[in-house]
Amino acid sequence: MSHTTLRRRALLTAGGVAAGALALPAAASAAPATPPAEPAPTTPAAAVRRLLAGNRRFTSGRARHPHQSLDRLHEVAAGQHPFAVLLGCADSRVSPELLFDEGIGDLFDDRVAGNIVDDLLLGSMEYAVEEFAPPLIVVLGHERCGAISATINAINTGASAPGHIASIVAALRPIVAPYASAPDGVERAVQANIRAQAAAILSRSDIIRERVESGETAVVGARYDLDTGVVTLVR
Repeated sequence: MSHTTLRRRALLTAGGVAAGALALPAAASAAPATPPAEPAPTTPAAAVRRLLAGNRRFTSGRARHPHQSLDRLHEVAAGQHPFAVLLGCADSRVSPELLFDEGIGDLFDDRVAGNIVDDLLLGSMEYAVEEFAPPLIVVLGHERCGAISATINAINTGASAPGHIASIVAALRPIVAPYASAPDGVERAVQANIRAQAAAILSRSDIIRERVESGETAVVGARYDLDTGVVTLVR
């Protein structure tokens, strides 16, 4: 056998070893299997703990992304069982499944600018309560809410909001007006609006109020911080 042939075989062998060596890290770095999701909470307190724990994972960069697979999609295709109803703002930065580290079928989302309770939103929430008996309803407002800011601006300048935006301003005006001239008026109005919408759910919905009075469901307010991603309860 010639020296040339030997060198060629040596190179091929070395190349095979190198290729194998390169392949090993790729196999070793394969994404770990998704950890099994915990059972859905059945009490209001447990549901609150679940959401806040998910938010801590999200803000620490340790999100598990549960229930976000095709298997989960197929699992819930025939029926859903969300453990919480979220009345949140339509703001693109406030996506409940992301900030609470939940997945498909876990949360029943109702979203509208200013997280305002109107008849349509209330009907949607009542449907969820009747159908799925979730132990928790969350009114989720957020820092620097544009709907709140627009309402304060309309109050302070006397300007009219264009188009149907005027309907949002009109709904928020009674809640926001006491804080329109305060230096921190937007933040104070955000928290006042969270409390007001939570109270409106209870005062306007016999269906939800009965569930709350029986202890099956709770209505809580929460605020999302755009800068940190942290969710805190609003008492």
